[in-house]
Amino acid sequence: MSTTAKDKVSPRPFLKWAGGKSKLIAQYETFFPKEFQTYYEPFLGGGAVFFYLKQTRPEFKAILTDINADLINTYICVRDRVKDLIACLEEHQQRHNSDYYYDLRNCHTLKGLEAAARFIYLNKTCFNGLYRVNPKGEFNVPVGKYKNPKISNPDLLYTVSEALQGVEIAERSFEAVLDYAKTSNDFVYFDPPYYPLSNTSEFTAYTRDAFRKEDQIRLKEVFAKLASQGVKVMLSNSDCEFIRELYKDFNIEDILAARYINSNAKKRGMISEVLISASRDKVLF
Repeated sequence: MSTTAKDKVSPRPFLKWAGGKSKLIAQYETFFPKEFQTYYEPFLGGGAVFFYLKQTRPEFKAILTDINADLINTYICVRDRVKDLIACLEEHQQRHNSDYYYDLRNCHTLKGLEAAARFIYLNKTCFNGLYRVNPKGEFNVPVGKYKNPKISNPDLLYTVSEALQGVEIAERSFEAVLDYAKTSNDFVYFDPPYYPLSNTSEFTAYTRDAFRKEDQIRLKEVFAKLASQGVKVMLSNSDCEFIRELYKDFNIEDILAARYINSNAKKRGMISEVLISASRDKVLF
């Protein structure tokens, strides 16, 4: 059943997501535009910025996209079939163990609702909530060492489903935003796979096609095109010489973020990232 007014939770990410922005929102808030009519997020991931804006800004239209087909299917099922999805997740909750995890991880034929439930189940029970696929596009993260993972969270899912009503959700490449965002009434936030800080730091493959240096350059060209049209644009990325040089014509802010996913616990801690927006003299937020 759905939540009551008394115990209703606020919309927030329902997935664990490496690089999720929930803990960085306070640092981002100063740089969010105060007003916009349509919000675009071409690298949807956990959707932390979208859910935050839904709570703090007047009504706006939203277009959420990602190249990850499994992720997009999951969001669509949360929006359109949340009650049935919760029923599937509760079954996974009851049956969860290591053998069940690997049986379901190795099942690649599910579609629609069942695929969405599998996606959430694996996300909640895999090692550190890490999303990684092999060259065939198959999820290959080992099971996590959780004693009692919370796989089904009806209160949160009903709230998220409500927040997603009327939102366009689609599988698209980031370049597709150029077909939609055109004016200063549009706000685009990019949260791409980060540029690796070293040869060994690129530990995830988000899709079967990795996000490479040339993709970062193409993204910068899209960012610059949108900014030239007056679109409000923001982008997160790693703090490194390549990214700073690539976006040297734009406003670059330092952000301090926690690094949680590392096989070596001693290497987890705070790390500098950058938040990039159109230069103040070009686009006034």
